[in-house]
Amino acid sequence: MGDGIRVGSVDTMYTMPSQPSFTLFTDGACLGNPGPGGWAYILQHDGEEIIDSGGEPNTTNQRMEVTAVLRALESLTSPAIVEIYADSQYVTKGLTEWMDGWLAKNWKNTAKKPVKNQDLWKRLAQLREVHNITTHWIKGHDGHPENERCDTIASTEAEKYAQK
Repeated sequence: MGDGIRVGSVDTMYTMPSQPSFTLFTDGACLGNPGPGGWAYILQHDGEEIIDSGGEPNTTNQRMEVTAVLRALESLTSPAIVEIYADSQYVTKGLTEWMDGWLAKNWKNTAKKPVKNQDLWKRLAQLREVHNITTHWIKGHDGHPENERCDTIASTEAEKYAQK
């Protein structure tokens, strides 16, 4: 029988497709805030890695942090289980603690002001409906190998945009 989990009795057996599981590490960087910025992610699955990065000439650190997660989730072609590791509480709390309130308040924060980076957060809200997402905050610049790699890549991207 195909990939999946068997559910039901012998008489009513059917297969539930199992979702692939990914581990995602992300980071954003900005030279000045606002200023030239970069983002990077490392997406791991079945012992393989996909690394992607990019940047913008005039942005903020928070936009780059969110963009890294957004780009990684957009790269997935089917619903998945995704564990996100980020050194940005803006990202981790935004996805797990704040977003439901933003949605309920029509994208206003607790101060009743428009949520910053709404364009990115709205796209993440849609992706959160597709994927089973959990987040883990990790301390930045603390020797975590994948976080350090993402930081280096994102910083390199920001430097590229600073030179343009």
